[in-house]
Order: sequence, then structure tokens, then C-alpha cells
Amino acid sequence: MTTTSDCSAAAALAGHRIALVGKFAGMSKREAQQLVRQQGGTVLERPEASATLLVVGENELPGFDGPLDETFDPDVREAVDRGTLEIISETQLWHRLGLVDHEQHLHRLYTPAMLARLLGVPVPQIRRWQRRGWIVPVREVRRLPYFDFQEVATARRLTELLAAGMSAGEIEKKLAALARYLPGVERPLAQLSIIVQGKQLLVRQGDELVEPGGQLHFDFAEAADAHSVSVPTVPPVAADVLAFADAAGVGMPGSPGEMVQLAGQLEDEGYVEAAGEMYRAAMAAGGPSAEICFLLAELLYQMHDLTAARERYYMAIEMDEDYVEARANLGCVLAELGEQDLAIAAFQGALVYHDDYPDVHYHLGRILDEAGRSEEAESHWTTFLRLAPTSPWADEARDRLGR
Repeated sequence: MTTTSDCSAAAALAGHRIALVGKFAGMSKREAQQLVRQQGGTVLERPEASATLLVVGENELPGFDGPLDETFDPDVREAVDRGTLEIISETQLWHRLGLVDHEQHLHRLYTPAMLARLLGVPVPQIRRWQRRGWIVPVREVRRLPYFDFQEVATARRLTELLAAGMSAGEIEKKLAALARYLPGVERPLAQLSIIVQGKQLLVRQGDELVEPGGQLHFDFAEAADAHSVSVPTVPPVAADVLAFADAAGVGMPGSPGEMVQLAGQLEDEGYVEAAGEMYRAAMAAGGPSAEICFLLAELLYQMHDLTAARERYYMAIEMDEDYVEARANLGCVLAELGEQDLAIAAFQGALVYHDDYPDVHYHLGRILDEAGRSEEAESHWTTFLRLAPTSPWADEARDRLGR
């Protein structure tokens, strides 16, 4: 059935001839072309005078600050001057289609699990970036964050920095240096055109690359290393948490909140056992909370202590029954422990509080298929595709449905 919102979205591109330029952040260009066609637009292979809309990918947009005559052919420039051709960004297109209108839709938004799968990083890494304010959700539903296309682009840059061997502390120092250089910019990775070269962060300003301190960057020989990947070494587990805090210059934790902050820093640096002890210390000092129980459960899961993780997820839910992400993750742990019926119950409980939680429909589809309950599974696969048609798991869902 076609809804009113579907009709209005299609009408927004009906009759438009659209050219897509540059690298897109939220989805591949092929996916974007398919979406434009679904919404009634005609896709052009390249910018031409007959186009009515030219969409520039977010990953390329900061570079489009030079003169128009250096970017497009004369006939395209004339069409822009006449007003028959409009140039917009990728994000502006998604807004016109209503795909990132978080007051009405969760479509095309990414949960932490989806974003982690897309980027090939652990889910706790996504949450640590969120806690640090490096990525910011556009919406939260019962503690579950959803990220839009702009945050996907930011997370990609963070992934590049990690792949280059930078630690979370080093990234924070680089961002702090950028903040000092450009005091009006609150989130450099999201607001600026950042180029990652090895372990360097460079800001593109026109045709120039500028280091965080404001110095022009002339060493173009290093550009070949921009996409090189080195595997960072993980430090051994800290024997003394306070010694680490002193060495890291973060000071002695004096309150439960500071203990939780230090635990996150320990986790970032690979000191997972020490991080777990610090989370426990925070609860001993200030009492348990649903959030700390959840963070500790995530850590225990990383350490492959599934039984302990299960109990912490249970505790988080006992303290906050609305904690849908804890319910969903409990279902995953129960499934891994072979407790299939309990896992299904946990997932179904999550849907009671948030029926449009795409990850849960995905997991329920899988576990019900494995249990031989294919008819029940089909409804969850269908709902998942409706909620998250561009998810990294969407192809699997289509395969399960035989599409």
C-alpha cells in the first residue's frame, strides 16, 4: 500500500533530471541512483544542461568551494545562471525526500549495530565515539541512538584514523588542536573537510591543506600514505589503574562520574580488565545504574564472558525496563548461549517498548528461521526491510525472503 508520505516523497522528484556528483557518505552512488529512480526522478550519467538538479556527495562537498567555471562545463554553468539547474548537497536531497526527518521517520537512519557493521568496527567503539561527542545521534528512542548520513561520514573518518594506528587519546589531542585553531567549530570532523594522511589531520581550505596549527602542508609525498593501513598494537592490561591515570594525565578519579569516564578511557586504550574494575568501582562508590550495568555488560561481552554479560544486561533491564538496547543485546547473548526460547522472549520484549527497532526484527528473523518457524520469521524480515532498506543486513533479509 502506498502511503501519503510515500506519494509526497515521489512527487518531490517527479519530472526532475538529476546528476549525482562526487562520493556519497550515506550510501553508495548506485544505491542513491536507485533511490532517485524509486522517487520518480531520471538519473543522468553526468552533469549536463538538461539537468534540473545536481546533487553533490557529502564527501566531496567541501571541495566545491572554488569558482564555478573551474568545476562544470560552460553549458552547465549557463543552466545554473538561468535558474533551470539547482545544485544541492547530498543531505539536502535526503531532507527533501523526508528520509532524515526524524520527527516522522526512522528510515535511512543507523543504529549503533548497523553503523558498526557498515564500518567494520566493534559496536562498543561506536558507543565510545558517541560518549566522547565525536558522533551525535539525531534521535534516541528509549536510550537507543539513531545516526544519520552526516554522522556516517564522520564515523568513516574516525575509522580511517584508527586504521592509521592512532589511539583515542591521539585523536582527541588532534581535535583539540583543531578546536584551538578554529574556535568557532565545535565538531571539526563533522563540520570541516578533513583529509587523513597517515597520522595527520589536515583541513582542506580551497586548494590548500592546512595543519591544525594553521601551517600550510607542502609535503605531498605523504599523500601516497593517505590510504595505507597499519594495525595498531594493543597495550597489555594495566596492573595499576591509578598509575595509568597519572601517566595519561587524567588525574585521580574522585567521583563515580570520573570513574566511569576513566573506565571509558581505559577501554579505548585496550585495558579492558582494568576498565571493568573501574566500572565496578564506580558502582561501589555511587550505587549501580542501568547505564553503568549496560557498559559493563558490553565490556564483559567483548571479553567473551557471556554468562557475566547476561547477568549485567538483566540488571540493567531491572533498573530501567525501557532500556530497549539492553533487551536486544540480552537476546543476542542468550542466543549465543544456546538459550533460544529465552532469546526470542527477550527480543519480543524489546519490541513491546520499541516496535520499530530494526535490529531486533533482524535478529528475530534469524533465530525464528533457525527454530523452523519460517512463517513468523517472514514477518520480521519484511518489517526489517521496511525500516532499514539500506542496512548492511538488507541483502541477507532479501535472500531470506527469496527476493
